[in-house]
Amino acid sequence: MRRSGPTDLRIDGRHRRTMRINRLSLTDWRNYETADVVFEPGANVLAGSNGQGKTNLVEAIGFLTTLGSHRVSGDAALVRAGAESAVIRATVSSADREVLAEVLINKVGANRAQLNRSAVRPREITRNVSSVLFAPEDLALVRGEPSARRRFVDELLVQRTPRLAGTVSDYEKALRQRNGLLRGSRGMVDTESLAVWDERLVATGTDLLDARTELLAALEPLVAEQYAVVAGADQRVAIEAQRTIDEEAAEGTTVERFTAALARVRRREIERGITLVGPHRDEVLLTVNGLPARGYASHGESWSLALALRLGAVELLRHALQTGDPIVILDDVFAELDEWRRIRLADRVARYEQVIVTAAVEADIPPALAGRVTRIRAGHVVDGEPEAAGPAAGDPADSLG
Repeated sequence: MRRSGPTDLRIDGRHRRTMRINRLSLTDWRNYETADVVFEPGANVLAGSNGQGKTNLVEAIGFLTTLGSHRVSGDAALVRAGAESAVIRATVSSADREVLAEVLINKVGANRAQLNRSAVRPREITRNVSSVLFAPEDLALVRGEPSARRRFVDELLVQRTPRLAGTVSDYEKALRQRNGLLRGSRGMVDTESLAVWDERLVATGTDLLDARTELLAALEPLVAEQYAVVAGADQRVAIEAQRTIDEEAAEGTTVERFTAALARVRRREIERGITLVGPHRDEVLLTVNGLPARGYASHGESWSLALALRLGAVELLRHALQTGDPIVILDDVFAELDEWRRIRLADRVARYEQVIVTAAVEADIPPALAGRVTRIRAGHVVDGEPEAAGPAAGDPADSLG
């Protein structure tokens, strides 16, 4: 296991600084009244029986990265029963400095955030903490609905280029306003108002579509490489954006195609009261040997492809981010894999700066990831407990909580 050392590494001949989480403190998060866990560089294992709270810990780290949960769509379920808010507090070594990142999650009302005790917009937290989390739910990336794949792509877009969070948000706002106008038209739409929202939808949607296309082009070879490593198979893996604006128009700019697509479906949109073309309706097609993975891939192939998508995201981010490798999180993954795939996966991720693994059975963890072990029982750290929180961790009463 790697120990603390210089804060930079070399990737492809270039010096890169490292990023890792040093300490995580929780208040009223999920099943934790309080929790305080210390992490080291290299491999870290969170061990405990199912249902004790291991996933809740790594979910908190993931929340700092995306401001959302990989398990639920809303924030209310993240707050411990009986509490009105939860606090995630983490000290993170990012680039050449250590930062204290804090988020207050409210059941009702907007969330709040701080960096080094100064109030910031929550989105600023994600510029200082980056992680890639793989969990059993990720099988939905291959076998689930298109919305899961769109969400994966858009979250990766924002991690790679944080300013695109505004693009995603602006498109969603324009879509809501346009849908509201269509629903309220009762077949007699206000054409002038619709033209205004058409223009805004096309402008924001074009930026999002072009960003997705560029991202998938960069991601595809990385996913194919990771699939070969994890699955050990000589199979062709491809990723293709299937855009609704391209269904009948194969030429022209994105703006021209989007505008033409809206005109083509105008009558149906007014009848149904909903926007029928655009990024929110697109598909990300995953194929193995030319066949759609959804519906054709075996269980083992689906698992390998889901893993490859996340590992491809890690490779993309470690070359794109100035802060260094993202934190790699494997939540209850090894129980789902045969021994051969466990070893191949462990050998692949062990090279990253920091890896956090959860496991119900410690024997499932391959030797390459045998690092610091923290055991969890019923929402408590029961051994390997850190010392009492010092000034860096702070007290909830001192800040957001």
